[in-house]
Amino acid sequence: MRGNAFEAKVKADGGTELLRLLADRLGGQEPPPVPGEVSVPDLSAAGPEGRTARTALALREATAAGAWALLDHPLLALEVAGSPAYLEPDAVVVRPDGRWTVVEIKSFPMIDGSADASKVGAAARQAAVYVLALERVAARTEGAEVGHQVLLVCPKDFSNLPTASVVDVRKQLSVTRRQLTRLTRIEDIADTLPEGTTFDLDRCSGAQLTSAVDAVTAAYAPECLSACELAFHCRSRARERGAVEALGRSVRGELGALTTVTAVLSAAHGDTGDPDDPTVAALRRAATLRAEALAGADPAFAERTMAEQTVADRAVANGADRPGTEG
Repeated sequence: MRGNAFEAKVKADGGTELLRLLADRLGGQEPPPVPGEVSVPDLSAAGPEGRTARTALALREATAAGAWALLDHPLLALEVAGSPAYLEPDAVVVRPDGRWTVVEIKSFPMIDGSADASKVGAAARQAAVYVLALERVAARTEGAEVGHQVLLVCPKDFSNLPTASVVDVRKQLSVTRRQLTRLTRIEDIADTLPEGTTFDLDRCSGAQLTSAVDAVTAAYAPECLSACELAFHCRSRARERGAVEALGRSVRGELGALTTVTAVLSAAHGDTGDPDDPTVAALRRAATLRAEALAGADPAFAERTMAEQTVADRAVANGADRPGTEG
């Protein structure tokens, strides 16, 4: 509710305040927009395909007119793994020189000119996808150019007054392009599934649906819990096979060829693993240091700690998360 109210405040009076912030932060050679002379086209249409086409038409018309235009919640399309994904930025501003600028409006505060780095990073990644989708439209529009700098609008300090910052998303654009090219197309995934596999809830039972989902390979990570409806199912599968991915992507990256929790514990205890492997050597060194630290501790404390560690190791080997870990 707070976010919606703040966005409405920023876009009030035909986006006067929003355009003032844009001209202030991304001022060019053209004069700032005059209130009442900014075009706000109607983007309503039937269905997502209609709204996408209407947005593209409004962008072309605004660029050809050579005047300021504000597109409120336009709809863009981007092909992801061979399937169209529909995206809805908060706003896109068309400048008289033909530049298109993505505007992201967030409700987290910007205190003393800076905001939470993790939230700004997430907003930059989100805006980069919008810029990428806009580039597809700009490629078919004469005189259009999509800016790689987006305008991030947030509440100022502890008030509800809007302030803005410019975020360069070139790095996020590069990462997004690379990720999109590496995605496996949906048709290729479907070709690997058993004949007759369906995900239609009206045509299959619960057991059949579970079997269909199990037929698709998944790479679980704890952060999936905040973004995917299948995260709990994939977490269960990861725990059943003792996959180290369940402990986080960073842990998986550090462990190299050790892909299961059982293999990690075995290597750390010296039962398996190549001693020349840097990962195995680091695990054994850590285990040695821990044993030395416990040897110098109070005997009762050391005994209790060893018992707790044994229980924790067995729990992790069986697929449970360590206390306090994400997910």
